Amino acid sequence: MQKVPPPDIAVTIGPPVMMKFCAETTRPYGIKTLASLNTIMIDGTGMCGGCRVSIGGKTKFVCVDGPEFDAHLVDWDGMLMRLGTYREIEKEAHDRCHLEMQIEKLGAQGNGARVPEKESAK
Repeated sequence: MQKVPPPDIAVTIGPPVMMKFCAETTRPYGIKTLASLNTIMIDGTGMCGGCRVSIGGKTKFVCVDGPEFDAHLVDWDGMLMRLGTYREIEKEAHDRCHLEMQIEKLGAQGNGARVPEKESAK
């Protein structure tokens, strides 16, 4: 049987937790691993800092320095923590959107339901 050589590189794209464990899987074999990060990006210039990550202990901005980085150097735990910053706000927006769709559906069925006015920012 012919021996298959190890891969030269592994590329991981997807949910951050999956990319983290892909990197941990390839690390003991010394396989270079490239991760394509998809952090929150607001302005695309690095000025807002929303996409800030730590790569090998140095601060990088995914929108200008990436999005591809050496997966073995990414501070995955720090990145995952930052990605959770807006989790509650995103959940509220998601729930409101689905509530509004249900109300509009009822209104379209002739029930006279209306979407409530949005609360002003406090």
